[in-house]
Order: sequence, then structure tokens, then C-alpha cells
Amino acid sequence: MKSLKIIALAVLCCVSSLTWGQEKSSSPGFREYHGNTLNAGIGLVYFGYVGQTVPAVHFNYEFDVARNFTLAPFITYFAYQEYVYWGDPVYPYRDYYYRESVMPVGVKGTYYFDQLLNANSRWDFYLGASLGVAIRKTVWENGYYGNRAVARGASRMYLDGHLGAEYHLSRKAGLFLDLSTGISTLGLAAHL
Repeated sequence: MKSLKIIALAVLCCVSSLTWGQEKSSSPGFREYHGNTLNAGIGLVYFGYVGQTVPAVHFNYEFDVARNFTLAPFITYFAYQEYVYWGDPVYPYRDYYYRESVMPVGVKGTYYFDQLLNANSRWDFYLGASLGVAIRKTVWENGYYGNRAVARGASRMYLDGHLGAEYHLSRKAGLFLDLSTGISTLGLAAHL
């Protein structure tokens, strides 16, 4: 139920961003506002509980909240497979596998430091944080009847810190690199 509320909030944020009035800077090529941007990327997940580096896909839509600050509802997806050694008197001891699919959803807040760094208009530099929930689905191998708890200590709450940059290829497209505490991505930004 909480996951459904978070998804509804993310959709509401996307819809409200369509009606947000944007004010652009009068300086040619200088961007004070960074919203109305669809970001799509691929990356690597390296959360400690996963135990391995796995690929991920990530999407968010940024809209302006204030000068140099955006919010972006996001959705990410990754999956991985692990093995558990288990057995009992009835079932033989061996490695059993499980596959876990994880879909973090929530909102990312981003502050841009372009003005502070006096950056060239082709570059954006930012710090951000993401907050949301991680929706998980775990499928176990047939014949496994042991403990099905996965990622002991891992919270359903999703929290991630970001440091990133975008290089503008044109007024409508850019390439970004987002380094984070859990899922780092490289992708394409479409400025709508």
C-alpha cells in the first residue's frame, strides 16, 4: 500500500510539472533553470546487500522548484541472482538459487552549482539526494524449503546521494554521469 502511495506521488509530480511555468535567464546560453528534462540512463548497482555489481536502468523527469533546484520523480530497475547452500534430512544439501528483482521509486532532489562554479553554459554540475521505496520480488528455485529471507538488514526505504555532471550536446540533448552511493548511471538527457 505504501508503494502504491509513493508511485501515485511520483505520477502527481510528473503531471504537475507539465503545468509549471518556466522562466529562462536573459543571458544567452546560461541556464538558471534545469527542469523539464527527461533523463534515461544505464548504470551499475553496488549496494552492499546485493553482494555483486549488477546492471540497472534508470528514468527520471526533472521539473523546476526554485532557481538551480529541481525535483525528479524516478524509477529504476535491476535484478540479480544469488545462491544459498541449504539442505536437511529430507532434501539434499546443495546450492539453491533465487532471483530478486528490485524497483526503487521515489523523488530525487537536485541542486545545480553552475553559477557558483562559473561553469561554461555547456556544463551542469550538481549534488542531489533520492528518497523512495524499493519494491522487491523474489523467486526461489523449486525444491528449496529453507529460510526465504533475503537481504537481512536491507530496508525497503530507498536513500541515495548523488554527485553528477551533464554535458550539453545541444539545447535539447545532453550526456550525464551520475555518481552515487548505490546506483551510478551514464545516460542521455532530453530537454523538453
